[in-house]
Amino acid sequence: MKKQNRAFPPLRGGRAFRPSLTLIAASGNSGATISNAFSPKILCVTGQMAAGKNYICSLLEEDGFISIDLDKTAHAAISLCRDEILSSFSSEAERRGIPLLNEDGSLNRRALGQIVFSDEELLARQESIVYPKIIQLTNQFIEEHREKSVILNATVLFKTPELLSQCEKILFVTSGFFTRLRRARKRDGLPLAQILARFKNQKNLLKAYKAAAAPLGIPVEIVKN
Repeated sequence: MKKQNRAFPPLRGGRAFRPSLTLIAASGNSGATISNAFSPKILCVTGQMAAGKNYICSLLEEDGFISIDLDKTAHAAISLCRDEILSSFSSEAERRGIPLLNEDGSLNRRALGQIVFSDEELLARQESIVYPKIIQLTNQFIEEHREKSVILNATVLFKTPELLSQCEKILFVTSGFFTRLRRARKRDGLPLAQILARFKNQKNLLKAYKAAAAPLGIPVEIVKN
């Protein structure tokens, strides 16, 4: 059944329409709007690496939304799935000479990322381990805040239809390539090659969201940041 595309009143004070932040409907109609004025709802805020998802979420939080950062949820899920991840990736890590554990025995997430983001098969293997736990933790958050409107701040929510199907709208945040590159290098301190590999993996992200959202009747809107 197609979701009803309700009108969302603008953010109070017009904050969503600053010169640096223009919200545009994917169909090309301008003036897409959002608010927390009505019944609680769930929004997905997504976009490519360093596009500015957290900034958009902060604007919505000022208007009464509450957000969950699924990158942080994924970090928690990886820690909870430590033993299974070690069992699945230790041989590959040893072959490449990459230590998967920190000195305190915790998983080195950057080292794990260096392995899985270089190979689609390895990435799919990690996702099969971690995603069920991410879904569980996210649903717990939604249930704990069921009286409020919730933002799912996530890069690849389209890979978890169990969560995406709960969303009333998808906001896809975009920014220029060199702006994202500058932000990513300043924020994350990752090697250039690793950043570019992640950019490459996300080049068809908007297309993937549109494909996932269409059968669910979820509108996709673009936020230029």
